Amino acid sequence: MSRILIVDDEESILKSLKRVLSLTPCVVDGKKYPLTVDVFSSPALALLQIDCTAYDLVLSDYRMPEMDGVQLLKAVRQIQPNAVRMILSGYADLNGLIAAINEAGISRFISKPWNDYELVSAIGQALALRDLTLENQRLADHARLVNGSLTARDIEIKRLEAEEPGITHVVWDSDGSVLVDEFMIDLGSFDSKR
Repeated sequence: MSRILIVDDEESILKSLKRVLSLTPCVVDGKKYPLTVDVFSSPALALLQIDCTAYDLVLSDYRMPEMDGVQLLKAVRQIQPNAVRMILSGYADLNGLIAAINEAGISRFISKPWNDYELVSAIGQALALRDLTLENQRLADHARLVNGSLTARDIEIKRLEAEEPGITHVVWDSDGSVLVDEFMIDLGSFDSKR
């Protein structure tokens, strides 16, 4: 199951994208990619979710009031570098597109209004490429393990961080207890998913 996050400040766009991705099968070269889609209208809340939930792909609107898509996807790149990043926009801003490619490392720019088939196809192709990239990384890590430049512990830390972002970044108190951010505890009771 591939997990996708969509961020757009327009609720109608979020509902439409979620509906399209829920109803249209995502198939590339005979391989089906079942999708779980999370949506957020707030980039800040989306970033909090990205801190604790692993995503295969993040699709963001370019122009949003809180934070633009390039800033959001730049942060996503820092938190989850293996997540595919895509921009969705109704504006053809060449400078913004260049910034998105260079700073956020987006793989695709999709224009609004989108063609449903092309959108699902682009997402499927991005997920297939991501699978190949991760397999290449896994094989390279195995080769590094064999030649001694990487330990089994390093590989396990990478695996855990990919599955549960932030799990390896624990803050310890001087007495050995784990420090928990009170803001995150309060946020835990707030469900921002649609």
